[in-house]
Order: sequence, then C-alpha cells, then structure tokens
Amino acid sequence: MDQVIIGKFIAVERKQKGYTQKQLAEELNISDKTISKWETGKGFPEISLLVPLCSCLDITVNELLAGQR
Repeated sequence: MDQVIIGKFIAVERKQKGYTQKQLAEELNISDKTISKWETGKGFPEISLLVPLCSCLDITVNELLAGQR
C-alpha cells in the first residue's frame, strides 16, 4: 500500500463525484484537513472509515487499497 498513490486516487474519485474536500469530510463526520492529509499521502483513513469512504466514492475497499479501479 502506497499512501501517495491511494491519496491521489481518493482525490481523483472525489473530484469525479463532484465533492469538495469539505463536502466529503462532512459526509464522513471528519475535518477537511483530514481529507487533505489523505490526498497528499501524509495519512491514511482509519479502518472504521474505509467502508463509509468507499460508499461515498462508489468504489470498493480493494480498489481503495490498490489505488486504482
């Protein structure tokens, strides 16, 4: 798992869904700074957020962890 690749994937998928970082953060009840950390590869979503994040982005957990569809 490469945090930078996964972060870029999250950013691409978020933008394709038309979400801002703030909107996605509100959906997940976290801060937009957390989304920014993920997207820049400086952090990774907590396990408890993987399924909700994937649900918001219409991707699978396997796709998220691979950083690609």
